[in-house]
Amino acid sequence: MTSFFRRLCGSAAVLAVVLALNFFLFRVMPGDPLTAIMDPRFSPEAKQQLAAQWGLNRPMSEQFAVYIKEMLSFRFGLSMMTGQPVWDELKNRVPNTVALLLPALILSAALGVWLGVKAALARGSKAERLVLVSGAISFSFPSFFVQLLLLLCFAYAWPVFPLRGTTSIPPPEGLITAFLDYLWHLTLPLLSLVLLSFGGWALYVRNMMVKTLGEDYVLMARARGLSRRRVVWNHAFRSILPPVLTIFLLSLPGVVSGAVITETVFSLNGAGRFLLEATNSHDYPSAGAAFFLLALLTVACNLLADLIYVLVDPRVRRVR
Repeated sequence: MTSFFRRLCGSAAVLAVVLALNFFLFRVMPGDPLTAIMDPRFSPEAKQQLAAQWGLNRPMSEQFAVYIKEMLSFRFGLSMMTGQPVWDELKNRVPNTVALLLPALILSAALGVWLGVKAALARGSKAERLVLVSGAISFSFPSFFVQLLLLLCFAYAWPVFPLRGTTSIPPPEGLITAFLDYLWHLTLPLLSLVLLSFGGWALYVRNMMVKTLGEDYVLMARARGLSRRRVVWNHAFRSILPPVLTIFLLSLPGVVSGAVITETVFSLNGAGRFLLEATNSHDYPSAGAAFFLLALLTVACNLLADLIYVLVDPRVRRVR
């Protein structure tokens, strides 16, 4: 309990640092948010009025106090790009990001784990070499290159999937038709993320399983006459399950940050693209809120990984 409390205190300290950096780093970056949202023909007086409207003419200490209050209350203020509440903007975009990234992470992890186990059981075979080569290739290319190539092949040259957007324009009528159209637009981005991610899982699980299958307790299980399925999944795979679950949880923030590239390439209306647009336009409230939520997700996944590690590995509970 004491150890977990220390982790909570450390997580709170990390969030405090992130909040401070989010505020100061955006304000020392080259550029001016007013330039991005105002017409160049505006008079200096109009620019001053706009700065007063967004509170940019206040002392830095007052701006920081307002910023902390908005972040901790999860109101986040108004977006400089759209003039709408940042929370409403994120609320409209986050479901699209979750609908894309969560299935992609689950599918890539499941496919990679299955291929990794099969490769470990078929050492020296063509199947293992195929898994090793395909796994190495899958994460050797830049994600934007693979995604642009998929768009060129399957959306432009052979128009099986839509070229851009989250839904068709105009949107189809009917709930079922609109839902199928939504899935149709997410299919190619989803496939691209699975292709780019499964290889790392496959190679990691294969290496872990090769080492585990040679352990004494696995050999003893075989000697006892247990079935191959029980030896593989109940003994060998169960022993590598804690690190696999830990990596699964810790990869969530990375996948979310990777949505910036995917949603930009496929022109999806998601939180990742919103983060990129907010950063490029120096939209302080929107960018600060997006990075704060990303940091919050990272800290939460780290804490959850610690809890799950204790639950799935009794040895950790005994040590603590």
